Amino acid sequence: MSESLTHIGASGEAHMVDVGDKTETVRIAIAEGAVRMRPETLALILSGDAKKGDVLGTARLAGIMAAKKTSDLIPLCHPLMISKVTVDITPDADLPGLRVEAMVKLTGKTGVEMEALTAVTVACLTIYDMAKAADKAMEIIDIKLKSKSGGKSGDFIRDAG
Repeated sequence: MSESLTHIGASGEAHMVDVGDKTETVRIAIAEGAVRMRPETLALILSGDAKKGDVLGTARLAGIMAAKKTSDLIPLCHPLMISKVTVDITPDADLPGLRVEAMVKLTGKTGVEMEALTAVTVACLTIYDMAKAADKAMEIIDIKLKSKSGGKSGDFIRDAG
């Protein structure tokens, strides 16, 4: 990597990046992750019979809310006027478990990668919380940025491999 860390000052101190002079562009980030669980736990969640209620709906809402609160959680993130957040949760019998994908969009001066990653992470944590009574061995796995567009650094698309 040829670029320096943008949140580290000349003396090594952490600081918030000044985005005031940046150009506003449409910025989109997509992140993904998964919760691996026993097949019986997946069936329980999909049947809607989990003791705490609608696991998928609650996790989706938690992810959306988390994206909007990212700057409260990550110290050097800017508060953003997000224009759209989606959280999609897809059953995967081969995992077995649930795959989570979040997309965050805005028109602004800084990217939304952290918001998308936070949305996925909190959605996965919510799935775990709501189903842990049935399966404490669940694993939250493979959280990563899938793609991002907009801004000075250009587009990023994770290789499929």
